[in-house]
Amino acid sequence: MSARKELMHGFYWDELQIGDSFSTQKRTITETDLVTFCNLNWFTEDLFVDLSNREALAISGRVVPGALVYSFAEGLIVPSIQNTGLAFLETSMSVKGPTFVGDTLHVEVEVIELKSTSKPERGLIRTRNRVFNQKGIVTLEYNPLRLLKRKI
Repeated sequence: MSARKELMHGFYWDELQIGDSFSTQKRTITETDLVTFCNLNWFTEDLFVDLSNREALAISGRVVPGALVYSFAEGLIVPSIQNTGLAFLETSMSVKGPTFVGDTLHVEVEVIELKSTSKPERGLIRTRNRVFNQKGIVTLEYNPLRLLKRKI
C-alpha cells in the first residue's frame, strides 16, 4: 500500500536555511477586489473610492491601498506555511510604489533570519517579502517574523 501524501503543506523551520528563497503564484487585482476591500475595511479615502476628478489627485489611475497589496501577499504566501505556521509575530513594511487595478502580483520570499526557541518543537523565522507587479517592479516590501513548527 502506498503512503498517503499531504497536499498544501508548508515548510518546517528545520527544512529552511538563511538565503533560501521561493516565488509564489500570481494574482491579478480586479475592480471587484478593490471595491470589496474598501467596503469591508471602511477605506473611504477619495483616492480609492471617488472616480471623479482623478487628475486632481496625486496618483492617477485606479490605485489600490497598500493594505490590500499586503493582504494579497500574505494570501499568496499561505501555501508555504500551511499546517506549519503557528503565529505571525511582527513585521516592518514599506510601500515602494503604487499598485493599480489590473496589476498582477507575486511575492519573492527570502529567509533572512532563523532562531531556535526554548521549545524544541518551534522556531522563529524572518523573511524578506518583496511584492512585484507584472512589470517586475517592487511595489511593497515587508519582513515578517513568524513562529513555525519544527519537523523533529
